[in-house]
Amino acid sequence: MSARLQILDTAGAVLVFIGAVICLLGVIGMLRLPDVLSRSHAATKPQTLGMLLVLAGVALRLRSGMDLATLALIGFFQLMTGPVAAHLVARSAYRTGQTGHSELLFDELDEQLTEER
Repeated sequence: MSARLQILDTAGAVLVFIGAVICLLGVIGMLRLPDVLSRSHAATKPQTLGMLLVLAGVALRLRSGMDLATLALIGFFQLMTGPVAAHLVARSAYRTGQTGHSELLFDELDEQLTEER
């Protein structure tokens, strides 16, 4: 039984490490990317995946029912709030003219904004 727990602890530590590295890559992307839209992508995708990997690693280490329920709630709210917040930041940056419209491949929002006016 002790070997099984050692394997779970090692797998949890590996998941926490991989999740932390992915979060670090997201932060580096936020610092190095040129515009708001690219930065919002770097703030959302790797951070969400990294957080879920860290939560999975911690879940492998804790193994109690209440802790797993708390970690599941944290993961759920991370999945619900992170992408929505990044979308709102990108949309407000677009509406205030802080994005380069010439770099966009498709600008479907421009048609919607001109219809509202």
